[in-house]
Amino acid sequence: MDWSQHAVPPMRLESRFGDRVVPAFPERPGSVWAMIAEACARNPDGEALICGNVRLSWRQVVDRAARIAAGFRKLGLKRGDRVAILLGNRIEFPLVLFAAAHEGLVTVLLSTRQQKPEIAYVLTDCGAKILIHEAALADRLPEARDVPDVVDRIAIDDDPQRSRFAVFTDNAPAPAPVDVAEEDTAMILYTSGTTGKPKGAMLAHCNIIHSSMVFVSCLELTAADRSIAAVPLGHVTGVVANITTMIRCAGTLIIMPEFKAADYLKLAARERVTYTVMVPAMYNLCLLQPDFDSYDLSSWRIGGFGGAPMPVATIEKLKATIPGLKLMNCYGSTETTSPSTIMPGALTESYIDSVGLPCPGARIVAMGADGRELPRGEIGELWIQSASVIKGYWSNPKATAESFTSGFWHSGDLGSIDADGFVRVFDRQKDMINRGGLKIYSAEVESVLAGHPAVVESAIIAKPCPVLGERVHAVVVTRVPVAGDDLRAWCAERLSDYKVPETMAITAEPLPRNANGKVLKRQLREQLTGT
Repeated sequence: MDWSQHAVPPMRLESRFGDRVVPAFPERPGSVWAMIAEACARNPDGEALICGNVRLSWRQVVDRAARIAAGFRKLGLKRGDRVAILLGNRIEFPLVLFAAAHEGLVTVLLSTRQQKPEIAYVLTDCGAKILIHEAALADRLPEARDVPDVVDRIAIDDDPQRSRFAVFTDNAPAPAPVDVAEEDTAMILYTSGTTGKPKGAMLAHCNIIHSSMVFVSCLELTAADRSIAAVPLGHVTGVVANITTMIRCAGTLIIMPEFKAADYLKLAARERVTYTVMVPAMYNLCLLQPDFDSYDLSSWRIGGFGGAPMPVATIEKLKATIPGLKLMNCYGSTETTSPSTIMPGALTESYIDSVGLPCPGARIVAMGADGRELPRGEIGELWIQSASVIKGYWSNPKATAESFTSGFWHSGDLGSIDADGFVRVFDRQKDMINRGGLKIYSAEVESVLAGHPAVVESAIIAKPCPVLGERVHAVVVTRVPVAGDDLRAWCAERLSDYKVPETMAITAEPLPRNANGKVLKRQLREQLTGT
């Protein structure tokens, strides 16, 4: 089974990045800015960006972006120069992104959760010339001597006295955009760095355009669609599944400064939202609002999710309350410019343990430790090839060589592909638990725990054991008090006995996460062992 039965544009094989041959959409914009210009041409007076009281049409967005682009020229920036963005979810974020695309600049996306040493590392590694940042984060910026490549810092704030953003906005629009090649890097997003220094994933214009076209085609988005960006815009999901995907369909992006379930519901109802992508916990938090049923969410037709399994109870309640909503699992990563698989909405309930079908043009295989493809149904490391797969890591040929083979990215995820093409993801290679020779995939146990009505989220980690090597330990976040024995009994009814957590830590505090929102299992293991 694949996406051939859906309204997906035809593809052809093309060479990419020297040694790759991948299926690609022949009819496509040549750059991110070209995609923006097309959106404006198709829907000039349609709403493009909404944030708070600010509402901009596509015509206004292009005008403002061109004025910011003129500001970049005044600062002497040239094609290929890096511009670092340390901004939360605010309207300036996409405007700066669009202006950089106009000038052929490379935007380096930082997280507002990063601290001074992490920011300094990224700025130094990518050689950023300009840092555009939240004024409120000024005390988190590294000293000038620690980031010598940065020649200017532009603060953005709602208070004009604290903001230098006028240096960009008080300009006549820049003339014609700078020419770029499709394979030029458009953005650099640094990977989470859970096992060492972060690596700068280089997202080329062609990667971003392909992924945006995949989302629009598979989710059947049009200029009438209205999306809420409730996840951080500086993450690959925020920038691709939200920003650039809405560019491609010339729809409307509504920006939430931060996710709060009560505010999300009010905004979604008021703005007649049709599409969003969130993690399952965000859907759960919405359902927990006591007045959830009072909101008219009938326009909401597509709910993308990823990063964790969606509990069956959540699916059932959403189906009962918003019958027109299709929940669609979207599995991807920074290195695949967001989507690698998407689950057709009509099949989510039937394939609850799957992350979906490979996206149009994508090839996913399970590889054994000997570097050979495994038969269907067998578990191995998932390798992914498509026009969305990045060319490599910034200034890091060693890491690129280790992670990419003939255009396939080694995901580090253990999974399988069944006879019908559905992909299943069981665990990260490094997170798999080996209990006396029995392999336990944390995602399976976490999925079972997610179905318990008292559980918000959980993390399964290995607890060292001198006899068995490792045992199963659970860190469980609950919304109401619950006994560990009750949770173990719940698991025992649904899992093999060796998979049931033998020890548990139950808390009301959220799990620790890195700047990209991934659970820090290494930190949980260190807390458990005291190392």
